[in-house]
Amino acid sequence: MFPLRDDNPTLYRVFITFIIIIINALVWIFIQGLGFEPFLTKSIVHFGLIPGELLGTIAPGTSIPLSGQLSYVIENTPHWSTLFTSMFMHGGWFHIIGNMWFLYVFGDNVEDAMGPFRFLLFYLLCGLAAAGSQMVLAPVSTALVVGTSGSISGIMGAYVVLYPRAPIHTLVFLGFFVTRIIVPAYLMLGYWFLLQLFGSVGSPNGGVAFAAHIGGFVAGVVLIFFFRKKDRMKKKRIARVWDGWK
Repeated sequence: MFPLRDDNPTLYRVFITFIIIIINALVWIFIQGLGFEPFLTKSIVHFGLIPGELLGTIAPGTSIPLSGQLSYVIENTPHWSTLFTSMFMHGGWFHIIGNMWFLYVFGDNVEDAMGPFRFLLFYLLCGLAAAGSQMVLAPVSTALVVGTSGSISGIMGAYVVLYPRAPIHTLVFLGFFVTRIIVPAYLMLGYWFLLQLFGSVGSPNGGVAFAAHIGGFVAGVVLIFFFRKKDRMKKKRIARVWDGWK
């Protein structure tokens, strides 16, 4: 299931969501070189998060092979800044396009519920929770963790709490058959969360950071109760009843 859009108009001016999308796009163009080598590999090595390095479970000087004849070396000093810089790195075109599309579909309404500056803090905290979850699950991992999907998972967790019955226009892929349906948010996002749970069990050390997705989603579900503004949500509830869904 892939979300196309939601029928959930915002009531306030939203801009942080789009600024985050623009920042990620600029990083992809000017730092990651649109995915061309050697810019892509260098950016991921310099700005990606390595759980084993931050936790000190990998000996300094350890050489980790990459694709081809490239490798990177674990240094003596952990690069804690990668907790933040890794949120703006991506591994390929599908990675960044998918992340930015999910942020576009779900981010504006979550920002609408809490205001721009609360939303920015919420976004960063969910990203940190996602990184922490990945490190707890794989404390000795040498895999480079990149992407803003942990933060976006938090946004999706918040969305399902705030707007469980919001109509989501969704593409459904059944082999070669593709159709378009409208489902409530709790069904689409609940399905997505189950995929992350199954993925974390079936491939805990695979190429997808399932633990980060789960950690970010759970953080979003919890943090939204502290970040949402009750007066905004009251107005949103009135608008939803008027539009025919609760």
